[in-house]
Amino acid sequence: CYIGGWTAAHHWGLTEQLFNETLVFTTRRVVKKRVTAQGAVFVLHATSAKRLFGLKTLWRGTTKVSVSDAARTLVDMIAVPETGGGIDHVADCLQTYLGNKSADRDLLIRYAEAYGNGAIFKRLGFLAETLLHDEKLTAACRDRLTQGNTRLDPALDSPRLLTAWRLWVPERWKDRAA
Repeated sequence: CYIGGWTAAHHWGLTEQLFNETLVFTTRRVVKKRVTAQGAVFVLHATSAKRLFGLKTLWRGTTKVSVSDAARTLVDMIAVPETGGGIDHVADCLQTYLGNKSADRDLLIRYAEAYGNGAIFKRLGFLAETLLHDEKLTAACRDRLTQGNTRLDPALDSPRLLTAWRLWVPERWKDRAA
């Protein structure tokens, strides 16, 4: 398992927002999504063993903890926006990451390819084009578009289809895509 999503985003300075729960990605089958241990609340999210990459080891006292690196954290949150607190928060984290001198766009693309979910390129490309105006990242995502349509955020009502990105977007995002 590893610490990821909004918890890792805060660790890497991608957000100042504090969440009351720690997000953990695990290869075990998740029966209970929320678990409390010694007063701490953990939100569990299942992942496959092939997706255990892009991790850093941190030491908390004598305990070894794996945490997703900044690029991998973003890929996880773009793949499953709920793990990042929703697409609006994910977009803010992406903007913060790409505004940093140490941002690695090529690493984002490599991780997204290794993750193996075409929705990542649709969401990332849309955000890169409309929010960040990052032509290189936009082009890299456009080259990797897959068939089928997906939602910008599965948790939101998304009535508008942007055929260029094969992406259903909420009404409040329509002005950004114009």
